[in-house]
Amino acid sequence: MRVAELYKDAVQRLQAADVSEPEIETALLLGHVLRLGRTQLLLAADLIVSQADGDSFARLLARRLQREPLAYILGEREFWSRSFLVNRDVLIPRPETELLVERALARLKGTPAARGPLLDLGTGSGIIAIVLALELPEAMVYAIDRSRAALEVACANARRHGVADRIRFVASDWLAGIGNRPFFEAVLSNPPYVPQEILRSSGPSAEALQPEVLNYEPHLALDGGTAGLETIDRLGRDIPAVLRPGGWVFMEIGAEQADVVSDMFSRPGSRFADLAVTADYAGFPRIFEARFGRADSL
Repeated sequence: MRVAELYKDAVQRLQAADVSEPEIETALLLGHVLRLGRTQLLLAADLIVSQADGDSFARLLARRLQREPLAYILGEREFWSRSFLVNRDVLIPRPETELLVERALARLKGTPAARGPLLDLGTGSGIIAIVLALELPEAMVYAIDRSRAALEVACANARRHGVADRIRFVASDWLAGIGNRPFFEAVLSNPPYVPQEILRSSGPSAEALQPEVLNYEPHLALDGGTAGLETIDRLGRDIPAVLRPGGWVFMEIGAEQADVVSDMFSRPGSRFADLAVTADYAGFPRIFEARFGRADSL
C-alpha cells in the first residue's frame, strides 16, 4: 500500500474514533514508523510501504484508536522546543507548564536568585527542573517526586539534555525529605489539582477529562483530593519552611482555583506578598505566584 493510501485510511479511522487533529497525528505516527519528517512524508506520498512497516504502523494506530496518548506511543513529547522522554509513569508535558517556567524565568533571570538553589516539587518527567538548569546555567536545581519510576524518567531526560550534574533528584513525599530550613530561592510546582471525584467517576463528571488523561496518565500526578486543592493547601503551609526571605513560589493551578489558592496564601499569619495569577493561552487563570517575606520588608 502507498503512503498516501495508508495516510487517508488512518485519518478517517481516527476521525471516527473522535481523536482530535487526526491529520497531524497520522503524519506523526507514519513519520515515526518510516523515519521521515513531515516534509519528507509529503514528498513520499507514492512510496510503497513495506509489509514490516505497514504492520508496525497498524499496531501503533490500534493503540491510538484505543485513545492511548500519542506521546506515550512515540515515547517522547516536545517541551520548550526540546524532546523529552515520556512513559505512563509521568504526565505528558503541556503548553501551560511552559508558562509556569516563563514566569519563573521572568522573575529570576538577571538576579542573584538565578544561581539558586531552586526546587521543582513533583518533577515527573523532569521538564521544569531541566529547563531551569538549561536557562540558568549557574543554578543548582533540586527535583522531588514520590514516584521512583517517574524519577528514572527524569534522570534519563537530564542526561539527555546534559544537565544531570546540576540537578539533584530526590525521592520524597513532597517536602518530607528536605528538612525545615530556608534554603531555596524559588519553588516551582505543577501539583495534582484535578478534583478527586472527577477521576473516580464514570458518570458525567468524568467527561471533563479526555479518555487519554483519565485512562492512561498517572492518577498519582493528577489527583488533588477534594476540590483538587488538598495538595496545594499542603504545599502552601509547608513551602515557607524551605524558602529564603524574598524567595518565590510558582505554581500551576486549575482553571477555577485562582481565588481559593490566593486565599490560602494570604491566610492570617501568612508571610506571602506580591500574589499574582497569569492566564494561560486559552484565557484561564493558570499560574499562581507569590513572594515570601513580610510585605513591608520586600
